[in-house]
Amino acid sequence: MNIRHTFNLWGPTSLAVLFAASLATPAFAQSADEQIDSQQAQEINLDAVDSASQVASRDELPRGHFRLPETGDIVGERYTVVVEDSSQTLVDIARRHNIGYEEIRMANPGVSLWVPGAGTEVVIPAQYILPPAPREGVVVNLSELRLYYYPANNPGIVETYPISVGREEFATPVGITRTTVKVKDPAWAPPASMRREAAERGDPAPSIVPAGPDNPLGEHAILLAMPSYLIHGTNKPDGVGMRASRGCIRMYPEDIASLYERLPSGTQVNLMDAPFKAGWGADGTLFVQSFPQLEENVGDFEPIRNAIDRVTALTEDQVEIDPEQIERAVDAPDGQFIALFGPGAPEIKPEPVELIDEIELTAAPSSEEKA
Repeated sequence: MNIRHTFNLWGPTSLAVLFAASLATPAFAQSADEQIDSQQAQEINLDAVDSASQVASRDELPRGHFRLPETGDIVGERYTVVVEDSSQTLVDIARRHNIGYEEIRMANPGVSLWVPGAGTEVVIPAQYILPPAPREGVVVNLSELRLYYYPANNPGIVETYPISVGREEFATPVGITRTTVKVKDPAWAPPASMRREAAERGDPAPSIVPAGPDNPLGEHAILLAMPSYLIHGTNKPDGVGMRASRGCIRMYPEDIASLYERLPSGTQVNLMDAPFKAGWGADGTLFVQSFPQLEENVGDFEPIRNAIDRVTALTEDQVEIDPEQIERAVDAPDGQFIALFGPGAPEIKPEPVELIDEIELTAAPSSEEKA
C-alpha cells in the first residue's frame, strides 16, 4: 500500500482558516489544559435530529459512544427501524442514527435513498469491528469512512462517527499526525485551485467566506499538524459518509460540536486505510468486514493476501478458515458482517456424495464349468 508522508508544518488552508477567523469571526483556540478542564463527558445535543429517539434514558451512553468490550474487537449492534414519515429520506434516517451515506446505502440495497416510503424496514448497520490499529487517540479508517476516538481520560469508551474524506483527485493522506489548534466559527479561504476553477466557470469565488450558513467548514474546525488538512463540520450534512471533500475530514455538525469540546490539542491522529477488517465477537465468533478500496492507496497492495494475513494473525493458525469465504468477502465490499468461524457462523454442510449404482459382479466360471 502506498503511504503518503505527513508533515509537521501548517499549509495555506490551515493558516488561512486561522487568519481569516481572527479578522472576520469570533474565533478562539483552546489550550490542552483548558480543554481537559472543560466538560469532558458532555451529552450531545440532538435537537436537530430527534434526540428523543436516540437517548431513551440517562443511563445510556451519548450518541456515538460505546463501551470497549472486555474480550473481542466488536462494538455496537445491527438493528432495523421502520419508516414512519413518508417525507423522510434514507439520508435523514442515517443521520439520526449516526450512520453515513455509503453505510446506509450499502446496508439497504433495495431501498430508495430519497423515497424509502412509510412502512419500509431500514437496516441500521451500527455494529463495528474496531480498526487494526493501536486503540489510542483518533483513528480514521479512510475506506470505511469512519472516525474512532479513544479518549485518554475515559479508557473504557470508544467513540465512532461517520465522516467524509477527500475525493480521488484530492485524496486524504495516510500517516500519523496530531491535532493542533481548534477554531470556533472559522472563516474559510477557498484554495487557489478552487478559485481558478470558479473563475473558469465564470463564477469567481470570494477570497474569504465568513462564518455562517454558506461556510463549508461549519461552526467548528480542528486543525491537524499536516499542511492544509482539518477535521471540521459542514453546511451540507447530506454528504457526510462519502468521498466529497478536498482532503479534509468532514463530520455531522452535532458530532464535531461534541468532539470539539472534548478532544485535547496534541491528540494523535492515525490516518489509515484498512478496507478489510476482522475481529472476534464476545461469543467467540470470528467476523470479517470489507469496504471498497480507495484507488489511490492500491499500489502494490494485494487485497486477498492482506485479508488472509489479517485473519491468520487473529487465529494464529489454530482455526481452519475456508479461504474462499475470505475471497468472497473481499470481492463484495459492502460493509456487511460475515461470520467465518465460531458459534455465530453458519454450519458448513458437507457436500453431497454421489452414490455409485451397485454393479452386480458375477464370479468368473471355474475351469470345470468351462469344460
